[in-house]
Amino acid sequence: MGGTQVAAHRIGELAEAAGLTVRTLHYYEEIGLLVTSDRTDAGHRLYSQADLERLYRIRLLRRFGLALDEIGRVLDDPAWSLRAAMSRHLGEVEDQLEAATRLRDRLVRMVGSDGADAPLDDEMLGLLEEMTMLDTTMQRRISFLVYQDLEAAYGFLTEVFGLGPGRLDRTADGRAVHGEVHAGDGVIWLHGEDADFGLASPATVGAATSGVAVLVDDVDAHCERTRAAGATIIQEPLDQPYGYRIYSARDNEGGLWSFMKPLD
Repeated sequence: MGGTQVAAHRIGELAEAAGLTVRTLHYYEEIGLLVTSDRTDAGHRLYSQADLERLYRIRLLRRFGLALDEIGRVLDDPAWSLRAAMSRHLGEVEDQLEAATRLRDRLVRMVGSDGADAPLDDEMLGLLEEMTMLDTTMQRRISFLVYQDLEAAYGFLTEVFGLGPGRLDRTADGRAVHGEVHAGDGVIWLHGEDADFGLASPATVGAATSGVAVLVDDVDAHCERTRAAGATIIQEPLDQPYGYRIYSARDNEGGLWSFMKPLD
């Protein structure tokens, strides 16, 4: 073989385990998304443990609805944590298991009931609700914020608040018309003002009519970093009765942002 490998996996084995086609893995390599670490002397691809972890990240990001070009940028983010992503994934699975358990318990109760052939309306309604929890058609939520100056807002959010940089699209003359920033596993679109849709920046309206809350590891440290970077802090870090330590700040156009962490 071309190098020393520990627990190397061939492409067919990896494709079957991941529920992908060999052709898909070939394409991932073609676009530089998942390039194999090694090959056999005969030229067959071999995937290492690091390759498997990268594919896991790709699959997670695809679940969030990110396009392949976006995934390529996120994968190279040095702040990304495999353990944190797996913890979020575990939370999703546990939520699904909890919903499945509720559905199973209701079905067992209804099937075992003497009136199973004519279940009560409220039982059927509950059954439909619990089925919907498991089989929702909504796959992803994307928030968007309105700014007068997208480029300036993009710079502020990434440099001052520390959000992850995403794409920033411009017209042929260089004017920014669409931006994206990442907050953990979520993406926020930046949208220009549009009178036809009644979209205006807080700087234009003179008030913030909504806000964004972002979970951070250390509320106090984040507050000090954003203060030093020039943010206007409107509420110092404070333990709230609903179980979070939180502080709030304004962005460069008056938008309201809160950064928080659950209390132990």
